[in-house]
Amino acid sequence: MRFLQIESASGLLLLFFALAAFMLSNSPWAQAFELAWNTQVGLQVGTLEFTRSFREWINDGLMTLFFFVVALELKRQLVFGALNTPRMAALSISAALGGMIIPALIYLVMQSGEPGENGWGTVMATDTAFVIGCLALLGTRIPKSLRVFMLSLAIIDDIGAILVVAIGYSSHIVWWPLMAATLGLMIIRAMAKLGFRSFSLFFLMGGLIWLAVDASGIHATVTGVILGLMTPARRWVAETAARETLSPVERLEFILHPWVGFFIMPLFAFANAGLPIVINDLDYSVALAVIASFVLGKPLGILLFSWLTERLHIGTRPPGLSWRLLTGGSLLAGIGFTMSLFIADMAFSESLIGSAKLGIFLASI
Repeated sequence: MRFLQIESASGLLLLFFALAAFMLSNSPWAQAFELAWNTQVGLQVGTLEFTRSFREWINDGLMTLFFFVVALELKRQLVFGALNTPRMAALSISAALGGMIIPALIYLVMQSGEPGENGWGTVMATDTAFVIGCLALLGTRIPKSLRVFMLSLAIIDDIGAILVVAIGYSSHIVWWPLMAATLGLMIIRAMAKLGFRSFSLFFLMGGLIWLAVDASGIHATVTGVILGLMTPARRWVAETAARETLSPVERLEFILHPWVGFFIMPLFAFANAGLPIVINDLDYSVALAVIASFVLGKPLGILLFSWLTERLHIGTRPPGLSWRLLTGGSLLAGIGFTMSLFIADMAFSESLIGSAKLGIFLASI
């Protein structure tokens, strides 16, 4: 429930900073605002130089922590929560897959052969904070079953989105850093088996793995997902010895989630939600494809795959989750916002990014 509460509260903060970015990008300070995010920040050791723009540090670095926390919550749900039985997990997973596949297909049909064709991954994501925040505004009229289902769906969507980034939008892969990253993951696994308990040591290793993955050409944020799913969900000590002790998953989520929800995600929105309105420069076919994919494709995919899952007796809806409620939730899942902005930054050329952002904003309203 703490995860739901933080996501609900942070959604309002996200909205505030997104609106602030939009206003500043259409103000007399627009050029200075954009220049600030493109300022190069980094370090140099001898001939080795590692620099990125301020925006890239947020998108590639801080967002790794976001995906780490999302993966921690998914691990917790798989072990203790709504996804700990195969039939319950099947519905959330299939609904999330439908909510990714159908929008992507609609987008590809509408943009086939067009300059914006590569942006199909943009329409696959769901913004967890905004969706949970919208449900929170409805209060007790919304049953817990819908909140938990939508949380699970959004988390799986986010994991799917980062896999899309890793597979579909990574540059040419360099294998030796990837092998070094794999070795680092094996070392972390061995450290956990041997009884190492220092989070600082694990975070140091995680940082080195992040550098290796980044050097390999795969988007470095995938590191957060892998490390989150590798984190032990069981307590390090016996329950009889310390009943109040939290598992590593619970402890890390308790520490990091407020920072992610109230600092990293609003900062990401502030850095990426700027959209200068220049009517003549917009490609409305891209914006319309994004809108159609979110508004029509998302609910259609979620409902269709959920119905098929039940029809084939693979999964089942939790008690209290009617088709009417599921339809309402599937419409909310069309709010892609932060995750869609994250993918759009990699998927679209400079000339089309504004059109994609316009579509994302309008579809999320």
